Parts: sequence; C-alpha cells; structure tokens
Amino acid sequence: MDTMRDRFAPVVSRLLDEDPRVAVVLAEIGKDAFHEAIARHPERVVNVGIREQLLVGAAAGMALTGLRPVVHTFASFLVERPFEQVKLDFGHQGTGAVLVSAAASFDWPAGGFTHMAPGDVALMDTLDGWTVHVPGHPDEAETLLRHAVAAGDDRVYVRLSVQSNRRALPVDGERFLTVREGRAGVVLAVGPLLDAVLEATEGMDATVLYATTVRPFDAAGLRRAAGAAGTDVVLVEPYLAGTSTAAVNDALADLPHRVLGLGVGRRELRRYGTVEEHTAAHGLDARSLRERIGGFLGARAGV
Repeated sequence: MDTMRDRFAPVVSRLLDEDPRVAVVLAEIGKDAFHEAIARHPERVVNVGIREQLLVGAAAGMALTGLRPVVHTFASFLVERPFEQVKLDFGHQGTGAVLVSAAASFDWPAGGFTHMAPGDVALMDTLDGWTVHVPGHPDEAETLLRHAVAAGDDRVYVRLSVQSNRRALPVDGERFLTVREGRAGVVLAVGPLLDAVLEATEGMDATVLYATTVRPFDAAGLRRAAGAAGTDVVLVEPYLAGTSTAAVNDALADLPHRVLGLGVGRRELRRYGTVEEHTAAHGLDARSLRERIGGFLGARAGV
C-alpha cells in the first residue's frame, strides 16, 4: 500500500491541472515528486530552496494575489521553524493556505529530533482559525487534501504520516465517526492510531470514536457519545499527549467528567530506533494502550 505522502504529490498535481488558483510551494523536500507538474505549471510550482521562513512568506504572498497555495515540507520545518511567519503572514494578514506536513512525530527516527514534530498540533492550536486534519489512511488523506484545497481561503493544516490504519473510513472533514459502541466510557482515537485502539479495547464495553479532523473539535459528537457511554474519556493522539484535553474539557464543561490524555511524551528519545520502537516507548502500541485504557476505565468496562 502506498503511503499518505506517496498519494500527496499525484493528488495535488491533478488539482494543479484542474484549478488555476492552486499553487505549490516547496523547500527542496518533495520537489522530485512534482517534476512533471513543474514542467506543466512552472509559474505555479515554486521551490524556494532550504529557506523555510521564505517558504511560508512566499505562500502568503501568493495567497494575497488570489492563489490557493499548498505548502509542503517536514512538520518540524513547516510548523516549528517558521512559526512566526505562520502566525503573522497567514493569521495577522488574514490570508489562507493549505500546509501539508510529512514526518509527523517520529516517522523518520534516523533523522533525529530535528526531523520529529510531536508538538506541531499543540503549537498550531495556539493560533486562531486553523482547521487541522490528521488522516489515518492514504485514501482519507486524499479526501481531506481535496477538502482543504477546496476550502475557499481558509487556513488548513494537513498532517501526513507513514503510520496508517489497515482500511480507510468515510471521513467528511468535520465529524467524529462512531466505530464501536459501549456503555462504560469513550475512547477517542486520532488518525493512524485507530487500529491500535481497536485492538487494545477489544472486549471492553467502551465506545470508540474516530477523529481525522481535530480542529475544529467535534464537541457535539463527543457529547452524543458521552450521553450513552458516560463521561470518562480517553484521548489517544499520535502527537503530544494531552493536546486535545482542553477541547474535551470544554465540550463537557457542564458535566462531571474525567479525561486521560495519551500520546507522545515530552521526553526526547535519543536513540534512533524504528517507528515501532518509538510507538512502544511512548506507550502507544496496542498492549500498552490496553493496560492504560483499562486501568482508567476500570471494572465498568469489563477489564
């Protein structure tokens, strides 16, 4: 199966052909995948070199002229390094773009911590007006990319990962999906962690929700699930643990509730290892998740 990033360039290349507003801005990374698109649309596929602040600034300038820029590089270079430009050139100027990242929290462990961005969604959450998509399968990535590009002049962040669930679900870019129903708590699985959560909660009397769009947060969907399953909520996110805890608290502010936020820990893991080893070290593999979720939901969930 191809990865989300394998799907990215062909989809956006087709969008370049279909929509004269679409432009692509790169900073060396990923340029080879757009070789044919550059030949067809040299004025709308721009590689600024290894200059991430310029990457964002140039995209914002294109947006001011009426284009719909799609901006791509690794998450640490797209969100963290040029964060001031993201904040000012898009937010302060009121422009929009589609930021599409790769490498996620630890997709390329051999690259070291400079190429990891477990805090990217939490950082984007400090800004107003951004939609954040976290697909869990290449088909979902294609759907959400098309949603993002078609979203007028909105500001959208699409987080791609090599981690993937086995099958795609019919995501709509707005609502959480109910994958399993129970009566002893809600487990909200984000993006590529759904398969691990389903394995971890097998036999538990818990509702499993699936989120591929985390901002705006589907508060109404969570409240509906909690109305039937109770207000013990476990978040399982493929980035910094607790990133969406405040959103859950806001959604259930008028109800007594408990929240457990699971995700990537703050401690830097300094050995390169593999994606699977990093996943296990952060307690995001199915065995660890079963222990942590079961310990939180307790006997009511049939643990």
